[in-house]
Amino acid sequence: MSDFLENNYETCVEEALKRISPYIHKTPILSSENLNSMLNHKIFFKLESLQKTGAFKVRGVLNHLLCLKEKNILPEKIVAYSTGNHGIGVAYAAKKLGIKSRVYLPRNTATLKQQQAVYLGAEVIFTDTREEAEERTKLDSQNGYHYMHPSDSETTIRGAGTVCLEALKQVNQKIDAVFAACGGGGLLSGCYLAKQEFDPKIKVIGAEPETANDAAISLARGEIFRFKESPDTIADGLRTLGLSNRTFNYIKKLDDFITISENDIKYWTVWLMQLLKIICEPSCAISMAAAAKWLRCQSEEKTIMVIISGGNVDPNILSSLLSSEFLLREPKL
Repeated sequence: MSDFLENNYETCVEEALKRISPYIHKTPILSSENLNSMLNHKIFFKLESLQKTGAFKVRGVLNHLLCLKEKNILPEKIVAYSTGNHGIGVAYAAKKLGIKSRVYLPRNTATLKQQQAVYLGAEVIFTDTREEAEERTKLDSQNGYHYMHPSDSETTIRGAGTVCLEALKQVNQKIDAVFAACGGGGLLSGCYLAKQEFDPKIKVIGAEPETANDAAISLARGEIFRFKESPDTIADGLRTLGLSNRTFNYIKKLDDFITISENDIKYWTVWLMQLLKIICEPSCAISMAAAAKWLRCQSEEKTIMVIISGGNVDPNILSSLLSSEFLLREPKL
């Protein structure tokens, strides 16, 4: 239904930001003098963890649906699969626009994310696997539901990119690089488009868990690789099976792509919560882990932006991380 929008003015990131702004928070930018001193670089954090839904995903969903509404073809009911944050975004947007939402979640989805999707009014259906969730969503799309893919839509990607464009406007100074996590690739695709509109010289660098490295494998092979089963990583928002053709084409345009160990993901989750006094998902703390790796190779001081894309952390994971000994080892390059 949305393919006709792909090349229209509605799909640029600037227009997407104007379109969705009445429905979302303009989330803050934060920095840590302590961290800047430790690493000898200047780091800004975009706190999308403080978004109304606790994550960036709602931006893409809203832009997609609002574009359809402008054309008077807003669907009456939508369906999606998710590991949590996309489902929450779908539920929130559907509630705001007065339409029905159905969300398929694998049973291992964080309880907090399950509860938020239900609270916001979605019909939540649990599946045994991520693959089953995807398949059942596709079946519903053939039976009257509009399919809300997490990232395989130009309007969704532009909506996701608004978090980056908004951040660059807020800082309003030279940024050398933007770091964001890769699940299905929608956020990174949007960040690429946002920096092309704002300043094409800015680098965009992706981060992915070593244990959920389908995008890294795809880049190395030159073709899309998909996992048969959901990969095992503490970064639950990045347990995707594979990229779409659309997002793969954007990911190939990035300036760098860095894979991160589980230990480093946990380490930076704890330290970002300590330094910034925020709740931070492992799925976005990975971006700071990638930034630290990249900064080690830089010969001069850099100014960078790290997208903290979500804050919906499972309390059990949070408790486990905070009881660890990571804070005994101070960040350094």
